[in-house]
Amino acid sequence: MASSTSAPHKARKKRDKYKLKDLKALGHQLLSSRAHVNNLPLLLAFVFPASQPPHVLESLLSLQSFFTPLVLDLPPSSASPWGGRQGGPEVIYRTWLRSKFDEFVRSLIEVAVSAQAEETLKEIVLDAIMEFVKIGKGGRFQSAVYHQLLHSIVYSSAEVEFLLELPSSKYLKYIDICYFTYITLEKLSRNLETKDMRDDRSFADGKDGMDLKASIRHSINVIHYIISHVPPLNSLDEKSDCEMWSGSGDGSGTSQSLKPEVEKPKSEKHESSVLSATKIAKKIKLKFTKAWISFLRLPLPLVVYKEVLVSLPQAVIPHLSNPIVLCDFLMRSYDIGGVVSVMALSSLFILMTQHGLEYPNFYEALYALLQPSILIAKHGEIFGGNLSSHLLDSCLKSPLLPAYLAAAFAKKLSGLALSVPPAGALVIVALIHNLLRRHPSINCLVHRAKDHLKLEELTVGNGHDSTGTDLSKIPSFDHFWDAEVNPVKICAMRSSLWEIDTLRQHYCPPVSRFVLSLESDLTVRAKTTEVAIKDFSSGSYGTIFGEEVPLAFYKTTPSSLFSESDFPGWTFLYEDGEKTDANNDGGINTNTI
Repeated sequence: MASSTSAPHKARKKRDKYKLKDLKALGHQLLSSRAHVNNLPLLLAFVFPASQPPHVLESLLSLQSFFTPLVLDLPPSSASPWGGRQGGPEVIYRTWLRSKFDEFVRSLIEVAVSAQAEETLKEIVLDAIMEFVKIGKGGRFQSAVYHQLLHSIVYSSAEVEFLLELPSSKYLKYIDICYFTYITLEKLSRNLETKDMRDDRSFADGKDGMDLKASIRHSINVIHYIISHVPPLNSLDEKSDCEMWSGSGDGSGTSQSLKPEVEKPKSEKHESSVLSATKIAKKIKLKFTKAWISFLRLPLPLVVYKEVLVSLPQAVIPHLSNPIVLCDFLMRSYDIGGVVSVMALSSLFILMTQHGLEYPNFYEALYALLQPSILIAKHGEIFGGNLSSHLLDSCLKSPLLPAYLAAAFAKKLSGLALSVPPAGALVIVALIHNLLRRHPSINCLVHRAKDHLKLEELTVGNGHDSTGTDLSKIPSFDHFWDAEVNPVKICAMRSSLWEIDTLRQHYCPPVSRFVLSLESDLTVRAKTTEVAIKDFSSGSYGTIFGEEVPLAFYKTTPSSLFSESDFPGWTFLYEDGEKTDANNDGGINTNTI
């Protein structure tokens, strides 16, 4: 045990003997003559995360200059160091150089992903690694080195945000790098999926199992960062500028097909470039699709899950080779419920309208999601901006939509308007206004008598009260059944939008003014247009206060919607536990809020 622990100490003392000028001398000797090849292991010993940055940089420059002209002639990494003895000393020498080159690359990657190395040094090291990626396979893309780099980044326990930003801004503009990025991310995602399944069986609730789960979540976050920062795939045609990182490609034709053929006539060259661009587009789309499908099979954290669902409609679906493959993932997402279901339906609607997906219960599912929690939740802005404007507004625009279904949505939304914040009420009123304009057949909901009130407290079932009286014969009875989840059975066409009429007395001035303006708009349909939902989807209490308070008579900005004097006889409990008497006469309060 003593000898094993003293070995690193001896190696450290040996390295400390070398100064920066000594490393420069070792590098000059290595580059000047083959007789000084034993300087190679000495310089390699200084390329590690804990080494001083000037020493790492000096060793890196010398070793990179040494390996760059030799790497094309080195045997493959899989060659046995002893199998080349039959070829003579030269083969053995080059096999040894290959092992040192592989060790050099591994050391560079360790420095790049280490938390100890400085950011400037990491950038230089990453540039050196990518240069070897460019030339490390006979002038073609060295996918093995690139895979090793991404593998280390994904599985690194250190923070790698800075390292992830560099490829995004510097290298992912090249087509071949994007191509092999998708290939590598697919492999890493499959490995993580297998590892997660194995860990579920091997570890129950132990500490090791928790650490492994945290490690898997970290790796998933890194993969999501990389795959979401690859630039969007533009359609490739004969005018596309296919910029490559490597000179001649991957050997499979993916990059090779982009090389211009100067010996062909101009017409043939143009035709060849069109075929090459088409081939490249298909190959990249296929790799893009496989990478995303493999990633979506992983146990995504909730935050990543929501970010993925938000990005799917514009950043993923248009570039998939077959978008229908997302069907299973989106169906599972809908079963989660809440805001996740809302965002999943946004992508499902695109698959239905543009890619022929059959989802017979789509409108029923959409109707079931209309709950107050959607507009009050933290991600309520996603509902207002994404679902309302892009999904609800688009789905309910179809002239083939049955009147009973349009009425069901209008009635359900009007009920929600009474229980959501003012910003949500503005969105709902705008949606109902558009529904009434698009579907004149449901205008009866507005022109019907507005004194229909709900008598749910008298209802015991089937529209009868406890005495057996048919409540449908009572003038003030609302035929709409809010508890029913099937839009066909809720009797919305027999109801009225009395909830919207009550908003004319809403405590928030923007809501009451908006209702009055839309009511007048409906009387002159030929002179008005539909309302842009996106103009109301970003509202909040803060925006409403900002618009209304300057117009009020308050000398100072109020801290709440209502003053305590508006509630005589009540006592308000604040977070600090103190009580405030709302009475001005100092009387005893019996009620507490």
